[in-house]
Amino acid sequence: MANASLSKKTRVTSGRWFADLNSENLRRTLRKILTNWQLYVFLLPTILYFLVFKYGPMYGIQIAFKDFVPTEGIWGSPWVGLEHFQRFFNSFQFGTLLRNTLVLSIYALVISFPLPVFLSLLMNQFPVVRYRRLVQTVIYAPTFISTVVLVGMINVFLSPRSGLINHLVVLFGGQPVQFMASPDWFPSIYVWSGVWQGTGFATIVYMAALASVDPALHEAAIMDGASKWGRIRYVDLPAIMPTIIILLILAVGNIMNVGFEKALLMQTPLNKPTSEIIQTYVYSLGLQRAQYSFSAAVGVFNSVVNLILLFMVNRFAKRVSDTSLW
Repeated sequence: MANASLSKKTRVTSGRWFADLNSENLRRTLRKILTNWQLYVFLLPTILYFLVFKYGPMYGIQIAFKDFVPTEGIWGSPWVGLEHFQRFFNSFQFGTLLRNTLVLSIYALVISFPLPVFLSLLMNQFPVVRYRRLVQTVIYAPTFISTVVLVGMINVFLSPRSGLINHLVVLFGGQPVQFMASPDWFPSIYVWSGVWQGTGFATIVYMAALASVDPALHEAAIMDGASKWGRIRYVDLPAIMPTIIILLILAVGNIMNVGFEKALLMQTPLNKPTSEIIQTYVYSLGLQRAQYSFSAAVGVFNSVVNLILLFMVNRFAKRVSDTSLW
């Protein structure tokens, strides 16, 4: 009895201590918020944006597990469970859609990710500042071109009759090529046009990281006899490695999200065997054929794959280095 009474008294005492500790932490947190209330006011629009446009629409994710009927609404539509997912996995288009999406994503990742790193390291070694700024402006300018205009330029340059590329092909003795009608050419056109348009912006990100490198490190490397390649390898590259890892994690975690607008605008009936990806398939089913539940299920599958890849790559990066998203 004495031991039971003592144990009970100990639990009560420890409970009060934790309650006091939590109340003290709460008061300390509220005091910090009140002291820095201006910062939280600036943060409020961002929080509202994510609540309204990111978390709010998650309410509609349940239609992927229902046979959605617009007249019945989301809550009134009957549940079907994983029926739409099974239908997608068993469809003859599943393998083609997954292959096309992964081919475009991996192709773009392999080509477009290391190129800005190389260009930023190269431009950082330019001795003439004006020349560096000129190169930055030239490679950054395509970023301001909209997707619609970019696809229009691609159609003009690759036209079999009046396109500049086909004129060069004919000039060297070849025959005009139907680039936009060829399934084999679609991945390369898609990826390399994206490289031309997006490399400049990614380069600026790495240039900003290189700007924070202490010049004393370069001076010490020069005094030790390091060449330019040695300074890039042992000073610049380690300095931007955390940025590279973070951007790589985000890129791999977004690998299933191929640019929908560009793929749709470049798509033709003849190149559809390689241009039909998950995003264009969801658009075709959801908006053109009004199969809302099935298209929502396909979109949920795409998002879940991205989420799994994000966690896996982040965990791997955390093991091999000290840099990760969390």
